[in-house]
Amino acid sequence: MLASFGELLEHAARRRRAVGAFTVYDATTAAAVLHAAERRGRGVMLLVSSQTLASPIGRRFVVAVRALADDARAPCCLQLDHETDMAAIEHALELGFGAVMADGSRLATDANAAFVAQAVSAAERHGAHVEAELGRVSGDEEIAAAATRGALTDPAEAAQFISATGANCLAVSIGNVHGRYAAPPRLDVDRLAAIRQAVGVPLSLHGASGIPDGDVLTAIDGGIVKVNVNTELRDRYFDVIEAQVADLRAGARLLDLQVKLDQSLARAVERKLMLLDGTDQTAVSPPSTV
Repeated sequence: MLASFGELLEHAARRRRAVGAFTVYDATTAAAVLHAAERRGRGVMLLVSSQTLASPIGRRFVVAVRALADDARAPCCLQLDHETDMAAIEHALELGFGAVMADGSRLATDANAAFVAQAVSAAERHGAHVEAELGRVSGDEEIAAAATRGALTDPAEAAQFISATGANCLAVSIGNVHGRYAAPPRLDVDRLAAIRQAVGVPLSLHGASGIPDGDVLTAIDGGIVKVNVNTELRDRYFDVIEAQVADLRAGARLLDLQVKLDQSLARAVERKLMLLDGTDQTAVSPPSTV
């Protein structure tokens, strides 16, 4: 069922846990995330990248994913991720996205704030919400190349930024990156604590695929309420294809491949949801390509 971005974050914050936000690229990945959410009885967010929305299949893909989310037995919000273009944000809101990530992090702070404030105004007209980013989470969410940490979020600046923009959620840069980590990540938990103290909105952690589980839990304890996962699922997708395609190709067994993908991706998502919920992940078998 479709759910409010704000309500999902508020529910997680009350429980001192985090909502899982997973980037989806086709109906198979979207269905797998929703299957896992249904089994765990937890709300999730389906992230659609700005590149996917802009692609030739973008509009129809969004319509399909929104229908899958609406049919799910778990609460789900559809969010446009890392969008830098206001016209695309307006288009997404018209398509029924419950939230947009208005990414002005490459801009100067004042320009970033003006961009986000404009997105907030547009979202309010549609009953939707806005996530922003302050500082710079380096790397490319669409290209899983190695990256080092970017400009870190300044707590005092964050307080002014939220006050000026009215953003509903803030993605922080505390040593996390998009894609693969060029070196083991070291999250600045003291900085996170200061940001949490300075701002009154939920905080989001991007680039969680390469962060050790213990560090993710520490970040949640420190105030993170939303955790984005992308590279981990893409790697799992290709692992399944590499392991299965030679056997299934002979009979052109496309449906069997789709089932294998769904099962493996759903297990990976379910384990991640259990981590974010603070429950025992051993209750779910590790993702498998067989």
